[in-house]
Amino acid sequence: MRFERVAVIGVGLIGGSFALALKAAGACSAVIGVGRNADNLRAARECGAIDAIAADPAAAARGADLVLVATPVAQYAAVFAALAPALGAHTLVTDAGSTKRDVIAAARAALGAKLARFVPAHPIAGAEHSGVRAARVDLYRGRRVVLTPLAENDPADAARVEAAWRACGARTSSMSAEEHDAVFAAVSHLPHVLAYALVHELAGRANSAQLFGFAAGGFRDFTRIASSHPEMWRDICVANRDALRAELDRYMAKLAEIRARLDAGDGAALERIFIEARAARERWLNGEFDADSKP
Repeated sequence: MRFERVAVIGVGLIGGSFALALKAAGACSAVIGVGRNADNLRAARECGAIDAIAADPAAAARGADLVLVATPVAQYAAVFAALAPALGAHTLVTDAGSTKRDVIAAARAALGAKLARFVPAHPIAGAEHSGVRAARVDLYRGRRVVLTPLAENDPADAARVEAAWRACGARTSSMSAEEHDAVFAAVSHLPHVLAYALVHELAGRANSAQLFGFAAGGFRDFTRIASSHPEMWRDICVANRDALRAELDRYMAKLAEIRARLDAGDGAALERIFIEARAARERWLNGEFDADSKP
């Protein structure tokens, strides 16, 4: 599997790492990048993530075998509209969006008869830092990429996109867009909201300097993802708000349960919750959960 020309729309952590990994694997000949930040694009050329800079998504996509869209998801509608007239008969498009129902809806609206060329994906390999300077050739190595293929996709095209992600070192899984958004509302979108909310709440207190001054490893670990790209996470939360609201309700119900145990001074019940939670986390760390199994 080899692509002669790859276009990356949004050459940040995700797009830059995709380009670096494909090049390292010998899976492409040239990468053309486009983005909003000229300094970031120059850095992408300097680090070897891209070979040339295009003026816009259409210019990047003309003549490309593969296009990766790796912008914040609110930009996808405009990006797909710009790409549509530039896609060749054999150009494949994939993406790195953390939500899938909205991304697929945007593709349906913009790509028309070329929708079959789009194979949606979501690499589970983010980090709290953004921009191409944070990109790594090994970002996807051993990490999971979820594909949410469309009924319109030719199986051979879906397999080719999957092979591109595997060339980056990723492990691939498939699920529906609806299942994807429900799953990641629970295990990704909710944790980011909680981290942002805690930091924001503490920062608004009169004694915030004292609180942050005494915060240590536990606070740092819990809030690490509050350093993530705010624009990206704003878009994710809005796009997946129905599933995220449901997860917030479940979490608040669990907090209410814990609050009731505290009010009652029921240390034994609190300990049971903590023991069960620790055991579940240890099982997860030990690889005992099969991500591809169905309930």
